[in-house]
Amino acid sequence: MPKVVFLAIGALLCMSLGHSSPADWAINATAIEACSCPHFCMCYFNAHPAAHHEHGQAHNYCKFNNAYKVNKGHYGSTDLTGAKFWLNGDLGSDFSQGQMDWAVVTFDKSTTAAQRQALGDILGHVFPVKWKSFHTAEGNIDTWTFDKDQAHATLNGGKTAEVKLKRFQGMTNEPAVLKNVKYWGTPRNDGFVMMPNEIEAYKEGPQAYEFKGTNGFMLTFDMTSKDVPSGKASMGN
Repeated sequence: MPKVVFLAIGALLCMSLGHSSPADWAINATAIEACSCPHFCMCYFNAHPAAHHEHGQAHNYCKFNNAYKVNKGHYGSTDLTGAKFWLNGDLGSDFSQGQMDWAVVTFDKSTTAAQRQALGDILGHVFPVKWKSFHTAEGNIDTWTFDKDQAHATLNGGKTAEVKLKRFQGMTNEPAVLKNVKYWGTPRNDGFVMMPNEIEAYKEGPQAYEFKGTNGFMLTFDMTSKDVPSGKASMGN
């Protein structure tokens, strides 16, 4: 992913959730993730996503569904362990300046107001980009499961969104893992576990989409407030 300006998700979530940032936070979370890019998402190496040929024309976009679960984390005194959230949208055709197209962050209904506020600030550091359109929502992330062979996540029973992945067959029966590639603004991850999607879909409204057999992976990232450089803009600044 190209270097980008630090802003947007955090600032926009601040406007919708509203709070000031404490000094100490940490998050370790796992993503079940898929997008419209063929095989592995080229967005991690280029400023332009893959071209898709539709109705005789080529369109560049990266339409994605990312389902997250916090393995452990805190934000001040707020415990984030077990919290789930879903990020979907479209990175657009050119994000060389850190400008993406649109996104929706859906918090699982089980998350508290304090957890949503905390995640809102942290997400501004995990995803340091700008969006032309950004919204928040709440829903039931009722399926979020994985093993070494598959992964599956659904939002509102799959009526709103779904991601289903199947392990890429490498030389052995162990997962194929891509190492030493940066995940957005996070400083640490345990590698991209290659799992092409059987389906990745967002099913609501005029921006609905569905893809089968395109990019998918699992990844666990780790980040703390100590990783954010002193003086770097934070949520609400």
